[in-house]
Amino acid sequence: MSEQTDPVSGDSPVSLPEPPEPAAPSDPPSAAPASRETAQIRSSISRPFKLGLFITLGGLTALGFAFALGRISTILIYIALALFIALGLDPIVRWLQRHGMKRPLGIGLVYVVFLLLVTGITLLIAPVVVQQLTSFVGSIPQIVTDVQRSDIFLWVTENYGQQATDALATIAAFVSNPANLLALAGGALQVGIGIGNVLSGTLIVLVLSLYFLASLEPMKQAMVRLFPAYERARTANLIDQISHSVGDYLGGMTILALMNSLLVGTLSLILGLAFPPLMAVTAFFITLIPLIGTVLFWAIGTVVALFHSPMDALLFAVIYFIYMQLEAYLLTPRIMNRSVAVPGALVVIGALVGGTLLGLLGALVAVPITASIILIIKQVLIPLQDAKTTAL
Repeated sequence: MSEQTDPVSGDSPVSLPEPPEPAAPSDPPSAAPASRETAQIRSSISRPFKLGLFITLGGLTALGFAFALGRISTILIYIALALFIALGLDPIVRWLQRHGMKRPLGIGLVYVVFLLLVTGITLLIAPVVVQQLTSFVGSIPQIVTDVQRSDIFLWVTENYGQQATDALATIAAFVSNPANLLALAGGALQVGIGIGNVLSGTLIVLVLSLYFLASLEPMKQAMVRLFPAYERARTANLIDQISHSVGDYLGGMTILALMNSLLVGTLSLILGLAFPPLMAVTAFFITLIPLIGTVLFWAIGTVVALFHSPMDALLFAVIYFIYMQLEAYLLTPRIMNRSVAVPGALVVIGALVGGTLLGLLGALVAVPITASIILIIKQVLIPLQDAKTTAL
């Protein structure tokens, strides 16, 4: 404070406040972190050897992880297939539980019946399928000769001349030599190794599926424990919905594929087509592919029947087409009514992507995975978006 006398009245001094000192300019809050990051970048650039070493180690780590993932890809496929088998058998176990049977006893009963069915079907159909497959390969020259004598081939020859005859003769000469077929399969040794891998893989999948089926509830509980406590109730409900939906879907697809197989086998016997058991087994595995499997086998079965006679091919195509309509509009809605509905476009896209990545297994699991993603979006993402009523 400073004192000053009034020049007019001569009164006592008046106290005047001192002017405030100007505040020192403060640095922006992000100046220190920015300068620290800049110093770190300059330090890294000034040490190119250290920077290159870290980049190289990061790249080698990524390559090693990709290499390890590729090496265990077969094991991952076994695990995925076993998990889906367990989810497919779980609805039957839950049905037995609802009717008073304890879960361990229900698991044992379901798995024993499942193993008996797999073993019985393998022992009954596998020898016939192998025999008919061998007979089919051996009868290829005769089939080619019959095609050359058919009216369709005569029409093609009249319109396209000698080119059609030469092409068919080349195909006949190639398939008539068993060595060429073994070369396509990778040789006799590779065929034997492939059969051994299939048998060992089947055993691994069966054992893993039993473990997964027995520990399905503890696995769900352990997964729920990974989430915060306030999210566990909703997460447990969501996991139950996904597992039940996937199980119902897989069970329904298996029933539909079995009905396709029985129809194809019966139709082949009635029409007198060649290799009915082989056709039935092929129909079962192809029609497991959602949405496009029945259409694909409709074309395959019609072409195979065409080698027998055009009239049989027409009858097969018409009867199977009628069944396709019954399956699409009557059987599928009744059997698959408890699984999550997936739009047809997403089914086709998922089947194509899954088939490209993992073959038949990828096409089979694409729809359950797509249904699970749709369920998560509906119950998690959309409620979060609905709760945002104001802009941040």
